[in-house]
Amino acid sequence: MAANRSLIQRVISQYLERQHLLLIVLCLFLLPTSGYLMMGRALRNNASFWDISHVYLGLLACFIAVTFLVTNVMGNKWRQYFPWLTLDFSQLLQDIKGLFKGRLPQAGGRGLFSCVEGLGMLIMVAVGITGAMWFVLQGTTDALMWRNYHIMAAKGLMGFLALHVIFAALHLLDFIRN
Repeated sequence: MAANRSLIQRVISQYLERQHLLLIVLCLFLLPTSGYLMMGRALRNNASFWDISHVYLGLLACFIAVTFLVTNVMGNKWRQYFPWLTLDFSQLLQDIKGLFKGRLPQAGGRGLFSCVEGLGMLIMVAVGITGAMWFVLQGTTDALMWRNYHIMAAKGLMGFLALHVIFAALHLLDFIRN
């Protein structure tokens, strides 16, 4: 029994360490292939590979996005990603002022990079939940409404990902300089 518990703990630990990577891989598939989808109100009986893979990998991505958000905000770490909830804008304002003076924001803390990461996690969860609601309500009139929400959230995610890549590059540039 202890061996099973140890195995389960190792699997969970490995999963938690790889959530970010799993989301990257899923986004690299889901976003570029979304243009091949032929879904409206419901997943068709003769759905293509693209439709089926998008739906089920999207549901997997929804689960991972929710657990990623939960694991990143546990233990009061939510204050790092969402400092506006505590009305603590000091480091965020300091980072923004520094940008105007040509200084890169610092990674970590409650600054600009962390706030953008927090918004990205919320957008990722929104994409997942709206897609899941579209799937659950397929065949109903509400399905098209959730489809539209899903498409809007996915476009927001694309914008976030572009910003996230730029910030990661800036962070690496700062790391190389030091």
